[in-house]
Amino acid sequence: MELRQVRYFMAVAEELHFGRAAERLHIVQPTVSQQIRRLEREFGLELFHRTTRTVTLTAAGRAFLPHAHAILRTERAATEAMAAVRAEQEATLRLGTSVGLGTRLDDLLTALGERAPRLMVELISAPSAVRLQRVRDGELDAAFVRGVEHGPGLEFIPLWQDVLVAALPAGHPLAAQPDVALADLSDLPLRIAPRDTNPHLVDTLVGACRAAGFEPVMGPAFTTDQDTMAAIATGRPSWTVYYAHQAAIQPAPRVVFRPFAEPAPSLRTYLAVRPDPPSRELAALLDACDQREPAGPTARP
Repeated sequence: MELRQVRYFMAVAEELHFGRAAERLHIVQPTVSQQIRRLEREFGLELFHRTTRTVTLTAAGRAFLPHAHAILRTERAATEAMAAVRAEQEATLRLGTSVGLGTRLDDLLTALGERAPRLMVELISAPSAVRLQRVRDGELDAAFVRGVEHGPGLEFIPLWQDVLVAALPAGHPLAAQPDVALADLSDLPLRIAPRDTNPHLVDTLVGACRAAGFEPVMGPAFTTDQDTMAAIATGRPSWTVYYAHQAAIQPAPRVVFRPFAEPAPSLRTYLAVRPDPPSRELAALLDACDQREPAGPTARP
């Protein structure tokens, strides 16, 4: 017995007409008749009474009908189950990343992998404004951003507070202290990205310095991790900042990271998403993000 024979039987049983059944199945009538005859030969029973005017089910046909229904229901269920598995295997979450996530990103991806082990994650790096626009356009499913709490057409889910730490030459006297007061850095040049590159970080740090009673002395701009760390380690004494979770995995020979004395400067990280019902992939990410620190109500535009 073949599945197509069961489908043909069901079509004839419902239409009680071989011609209409063939039209419904988009095949020619002789093919329907031929396959029904094969099924009847396999059973050794006639399933339909046929006359020139009517087609009716025999007793055997009526007995087979509920089994045919069950067979086709099982086929549909199996097909849907396999489609769901295939969709899960082929699913990709496109996630915009932010510089300095460090161990936070690893922890989040681990939690996501536990919830959706077959989900592929594509990490995409781009400037903050570009990430947000790609989320709006549907090119990204979500994006991490810092310092941005609202924007048209997006929902911003607060995740965690990213605390900044100071990066100092290992030989500097301040490096021997367990923490550093911002005011103690007032005479050292600050290496930081230009404001147009990272305005939220620059404004947060400069604002913290001013609150501590000084205007930071701007040194050469922060370029790459490798070059900036090397310059701090071997050149004229200077300092910069890292997010604490980034500093935890940042290789930096002859440079030490020290927390700031309270109040330590920090920025809030948000997950930007479209305000639509989440896809299965995004729902898994949001569930993984539920391990975040408590952060208050969601900010909406």
